[in-house]
Amino acid sequence: MPQRKPATIMVVPAGDADIGIARDMAPEGFELRVATPDSAAFRAALPGLKYLVGLGDASMHDEFYRAAPHLRLVQLLSAGYDRCDIAAARRAGVPIANNGGANAIAVAEHTLMLMLAVSRRLIWQHANIAAGRWRTSDWQEKHLYELHGRSIGIVGLGTIGKKVARLAAAFGMTVQYYDVARLNEDAEDALGARFRLLRELLATSDIVSLHVPLAKATRHMIGAAELAAMKPSAILINTCRGPVVDEDALVTALTTGGIAGAGLDVFEIEPPAPGNRLFALENVILTAHMAGPTWENRFRRFRNAFDNIQRVERGDLPMWVIPELRGNAP
Repeated sequence: MPQRKPATIMVVPAGDADIGIARDMAPEGFELRVATPDSAAFRAALPGLKYLVGLGDASMHDEFYRAAPHLRLVQLLSAGYDRCDIAAARRAGVPIANNGGANAIAVAEHTLMLMLAVSRRLIWQHANIAAGRWRTSDWQEKHLYELHGRSIGIVGLGTIGKKVARLAAAFGMTVQYYDVARLNEDAEDALGARFRLLRELLATSDIVSLHVPLAKATRHMIGAAELAAMKPSAILINTCRGPVVDEDALVTALTTGGIAGAGLDVFEIEPPAPGNRLFALENVILTAHMAGPTWENRFRRFRNAFDNIQRVERGDLPMWVIPELRGNAP
């Protein structure tokens, strides 16, 4: 009896570390290949490919799916999926799953870091020490704030948003949230969070933290009108996707006293241009879309990816399928 050919998993690595982790964690009984989408090896593997692991890529359009007729799952290593051609995947009947919250702890911690850094003016303090200035004469006018007792408004209460809620509660903050998928009262009680309408949340929160996917409905979700609804003393934190915020409107709010500060890990255009106006603002803390990557979650995301592939291979439904494709059968 001929031996069954093992199913092929193609891993598109983000770096050399990914290659080693993927090879170490790959499940038995599968053929693991590693290649980039622009390579001949990648194209040669498409006719027999069953599983693709990597980051979303705009090249995954109709032609890609036609070239991979046996593809059963696109498994992302990222939480975001805005670079994927969702319509093409729907037409092909192929589900796309994100990383199952593998980076949720990292992003939640990074969110709290930005909140603290902006509230305590961390960069200003560091610059003073580095320049030999010890407790400058105007330090009492800088208004350094505690998180304890302040109100956080979480926009998007998914896996990351829930972890931010728990961390914020541990700091003694009052937690409120807005999400199109509202929790029931028991779940709100367990999390210690209360639902608010978006405009209500913006008007009553000391810190607004964004945790929504980038989609048509969320692009420029926070614009001039929303920023105007916030307290002049409020801080905006964005660790999800840059285009969720109208960057021009944000710069205006930050320079005219509309809001007090911002902590941003993402930008409308990445990487931002050298002359980006945010760079010159003292009331902003910026990081380079680095909230997610940590050494620990490199392992989590491959663990989740390979577990999901094994589920599909044995006939179960995949986990973490993005909402737009929940009806796509593997």
